[in-house]
Amino acid sequence: MLMDWKIVVLLAVAFIMTSAAGTPGGVVDADMKDQTTRDALQFAVAEYNKATNDPRMFGRWPRLSRLRNRQALSSLDPTQQQLLVAGSAVAVGGLLTCYYWVYQGRKTKRIPIGDGWWGAGEKPQSEDEKVFPFQVQTSDEEIQDLYDRIDKTRYTEPLEDTGFQYGFNSTYLKKVVSHWRHQFNWKKQIVILNKYPQFKTNIEGLDVHFIHVCPPHREGQRVLPLMLVHGWPGSVYEFYRILPLLTNSLDSLAFEVICPSIPGYGFSEAPHKQGFDTLAAARVFHKLMERLGFSDYYLQGGDWGSLITTNMAQMKPECVKGLHLNMLTNKLRGFGVLLSILIGRYLPWLVGFTREDVRRLFGSVGFMERNFYEIIRETGYLHIQGTKPDSAGCGVNDSPVGLAAYILEKFSTWTDFNNRDLEDGGLERKFTLDDLLTNIMIYWTTGSIVSSMRFYKENLKTNIDNRLDNHTGVYVPTGLAAFPNELMHVPQSWARAKFRNIYSYSYMPRGGHFAAFEEPQLLADDLLQFVKKVQKL
Repeated sequence: MLMDWKIVVLLAVAFIMTSAAGTPGGVVDADMKDQTTRDALQFAVAEYNKATNDPRMFGRWPRLSRLRNRQALSSLDPTQQQLLVAGSAVAVGGLLTCYYWVYQGRKTKRIPIGDGWWGAGEKPQSEDEKVFPFQVQTSDEEIQDLYDRIDKTRYTEPLEDTGFQYGFNSTYLKKVVSHWRHQFNWKKQIVILNKYPQFKTNIEGLDVHFIHVCPPHREGQRVLPLMLVHGWPGSVYEFYRILPLLTNSLDSLAFEVICPSIPGYGFSEAPHKQGFDTLAAARVFHKLMERLGFSDYYLQGGDWGSLITTNMAQMKPECVKGLHLNMLTNKLRGFGVLLSILIGRYLPWLVGFTREDVRRLFGSVGFMERNFYEIIRETGYLHIQGTKPDSAGCGVNDSPVGLAAYILEKFSTWTDFNNRDLEDGGLERKFTLDDLLTNIMIYWTTGSIVSSMRFYKENLKTNIDNRLDNHTGVYVPTGLAAFPNELMHVPQSWARAKFRNIYSYSYMPRGGHFAAFEEPQLLADDLLQFVKKVQKL
């Protein structure tokens, strides 16, 4: 039996279907529109009659007993039926809105901070809170070992005409490796890495690495603290192109930027115990900012950095002046999301979509292909790293060429899915080989690829839907930059379910997953306009 509220929903869907039949994005043929109208109404009427004929329904709702005549609704003329359905649609919309606000109002507005110890052995009675300078270093022995391993690489010939569809094309890989072996200068890149002040400090038993860049003094310029957090398979080097745009700006506003390496990534020590997830990283980074003397600050993140900074905003909203993200994820579940997927292409305005949302969500291939099958094709790494990271990690930690192929394939595909059709993966369209190999060298020289992969296991070993942060809203001012080639597009109407105080939502004109690395100027401009809105400048 259909419950009473479902009758109203059915009538509403019938109204939506009949309306969609006449929209530019829907069915435009007049005969087809009439048929759609009839079919939708007949379906709703049939289900209505089934429900109203059930005696249990009238036991709960006595007034409905007056409508027991199953011909009551079907006897109305088409105009009356459409008016009734339209009214039902408005009613269900109002009920759902009221439910949403009442239900959401009961949700927790912050998550516990907690505490942890991730160092080797037992936690000492006191912790060393000193902050000490750090510089990247290398040796001739380290470089020679790299060359020896590169020279012993065993390649596999690619299939014909596959581009990057099977992963990193080994024909192009040989070109990358040749550049690495004969042109790339690691000592020169280390000078570049060390051009910004770097430090380490021990937090919860781990030596946490971070970059700290202060802007030059300019009369009348306001300086605000900002933390940038990277993801996988990136590093703090992703931010080297955006740092001068944020810290050396001639604008009335500039940033004092802190870029930490996630523990287990690059120059930050890897956890020695199980369980270090985004919540632990968020707490560690709050402690870092507190240790540096900041009581309130802005946050920006993508990939894992997006979730870590979101957790930071949920933990201590009083410390987060604003949260800016260039990657969002969304649970494809719930009545509202389902309804918007079903009708959003035809009636975008009804579910809060814009034309750009429709283009990005559905494109020419449809929603399922763009947002389901494509994601399945591109997340094999996630299943491996979320289950048995150490097994796969052994190979890429031992082979520099294997490591490069594994990581650089992501910089190809996640920049633009169309790069899979190219023999060179389109890598040099947005990046230089020196920049890409510098990121690889950070993983190689620190031996951190396995510990970085474990971060997936720690976050996915239990049902992430049951985590408290997944059921907690974000109430700090939020800015969202939606890049067109991001792995998944999340419309603002979906984002509002979690982010309750959106100050800006920008459809970026180009760019993909590695926004700060690909399009530093676009990301810097969007971040600046967001902060100005929050600061009311």
